[in-house]
Amino acid sequence: MLWAIIQALVIAFVIGGLARWAVPGPDPMPVWMTTLFGLVGSTVGSAIAVAAFGREPDSGTIFSVWLLSILISTLLVIGYRRFVQHRAITGPDAYRPPEGRQH
Repeated sequence: MLWAIIQALVIAFVIGGLARWAVPGPDPMPVWMTTLFGLVGSTVGSAIAVAAFGREPDSGTIFSVWLLSILISTLLVIGYRRFVQHRAITGPDAYRPPEGRQH
């Protein structure tokens, strides 16, 4: 049980890191928030993939789970940047660090 929780947190961190990497510019946030975005993205992405393709664990379903997980996590990072940090998503302003401390 503990090993499954550790695996889920590591995978969530990887997915959250890939989501942060997909959005241009700096996104200063704590490790726990990156992991949380990855966990929510992987949960929602998995649910959408299972609803769309069924529970058969073939390579197409696994690929779609990963892709949807990263996509949902990326949308969460974009929403965080836009509505919490009040920063641009694209353009030159996206590469400027946020002003002040945002958490």
